[in-house]
Amino acid sequence: MHQHPIDRDPFLELGTEVLLGQPEMVERLSAVRAVLFDWDGVFNDGWKDLEGGSPFSEVGSMGVNMLRFGLWLQNKEQLPFAGIITGQHNPHAERFAQREKLHGLYMGFIDKREAFDAFLKKHRLRDEEVAFFFDDAIDLPVAARCGLRILMRGQAGEFFVKHAVTSGCADVITALSGGQNGLREATDALLTIMGRYGETIDNRAGYSAVYQRYLAQRQAVQSEVIRSTRP
Repeated sequence: MHQHPIDRDPFLELGTEVLLGQPEMVERLSAVRAVLFDWDGVFNDGWKDLEGGSPFSEVGSMGVNMLRFGLWLQNKEQLPFAGIITGQHNPHAERFAQREKLHGLYMGFIDKREAFDAFLKKHRLRDEEVAFFFDDAIDLPVAARCGLRILMRGQAGEFFVKHAVTSGCADVITALSGGQNGLREATDALLTIMGRYGETIDNRAGYSAVYQRYLAQRQAVQSEVIRSTRP
């Protein structure tokens, strides 16, 4: 595995909680073929504008891209599948998914298991091959099934964090909330555990030939938007 001088363990210092031992974390990450995100509370703080939209930050966006790049490197240049499942209809999420060439955006799903099953079937994935980033109660049925579960701390409060942990639905808990760019904290933590943080950042910073090969694959993705009609 590639090692870089800045691939050090930052967790206790920065406050990220990793509930699994490092060998098990590495093993689970080695099985990841897809990354899946909730939107509200993960890419932002969950507040809405008058039109019902909620934005994202470029800091979080870069983290998602670097994690996809790191998994591409880990999986011998196989692009990981990427998607968002949200219970709302959100123009910001749609713009992000199309700009960043995510494979799927599932909007308006009150029961997210329906969207999750569709995502798995579409890409021929197993539950344990998905890393899921989430923040609240509506996400727990999906989190319970995924191979790696990353909980964004903050907006839903400590009672919910305790419940998610005791329910066995969280493997990593961020110190920062979605509105504080906790998503970037989470993606950086996973890259560090994989031993690929420095490699991904340096390749992106140098716009290397390796990064350009990854980017060409990513840009060829045709993003699919699936809308459910909320009752």
